Amino acid sequence: MTILVTGSAGHLGEAILRTLRRRGSSARGVDLKASPLTDVVGSIVDPGFVRAQMDGVTAVIHSATLHKPHVATHSKQDFVDTNVTGTLNLLESATAAGVKSFVFTSTTSAFGSQLRPEAGQAAVWVTEDLPAIPKNIYGTTKLMAENMCELFFRERRLPVVVLRTSRFFPEDDDDPAMRSAYPLDNAQANELLYRRLDIADAVSAHLLAAVRAPEIGFARYIVSATTPFGQHHLAALARDAAGVVRELYPDCDELYATRGWRLFPGIDRVYVNDRARRELGWHPEFDFAHVLRSLRDGSDFRSSLAREVGAKGYHDTPFDDGPYPVAK
Repeated sequence: MTILVTGSAGHLGEAILRTLRRRGSSARGVDLKASPLTDVVGSIVDPGFVRAQMDGVTAVIHSATLHKPHVATHSKQDFVDTNVTGTLNLLESATAAGVKSFVFTSTTSAFGSQLRPEAGQAAVWVTEDLPAIPKNIYGTTKLMAENMCELFFRERRLPVVVLRTSRFFPEDDDDPAMRSAYPLDNAQANELLYRRLDIADAVSAHLLAAVRAPEIGFARYIVSATTPFGQHHLAALARDAAGVVRELYPDCDELYATRGWRLFPGIDRVYVNDRARRELGWHPEFDFAHVLRSLRDGSDFRSSLAREVGAKGYHDTPFDDGPYPVAK
């Protein structure tokens, strides 16, 4: 199996290629930017470039994208060109080349406006059955690309698995209130309760999806760390999330105190990965229980792969008021 990985200079693309090459697997990385993991530099918006990359390819993992951090710096047309037209070019060329499986990296941002309950309401239980209502051009174009993937399965029988990933970037949060209230590692440890994913687990989900796509046909999966919460916790999470966590993990406060960390007082949504674990046979390793084990051991809760890939940023120009500008 030769795997074409788009976005090879990005967080996920690099992590996938590092993993494949360590395994001795045949893989080809493409990106707009040169990088140690990029074999060919070029744009997926160029159909000729895309066609030329499909020679000998049996699976495509399409992680190249414009992200939420680009909403304030790029036009809506830029998002359509990259996230929609670029995906269409890959689907067309993959079908013509007889590719056996296609994995599309999408985002939980596709749920958009569904993710913030009204004041006083319970946290949102987010499964694949929750209707997607994007709130910006990023989520909108990712959902458009998802729908094109489904169309190519229905019309052309191209096996496609869509993975809606939660946040796995290592950069600071774009919310200045969050940055000032919680150290970066504290905030990201808390997020593993309900809305974060270690990049090593993201990679394992993508590689499983590439193998399983031919028998699955088409499916969408939420890919996030396994939450300890159940639906019966949702009302309490909205008003006293820290209390719920303490009930589930009685030694959490003591372990957090060793680092001067604090739990979030409230949680607004919970991403549920049950379907991905059941149907893909995915076994994510990095969850909140892992965080607490790491605190007991005095070790870093991030995977070695996450530490290797590190922070990349999303723009060539640094910003004074945060990791990236926020669209108003």
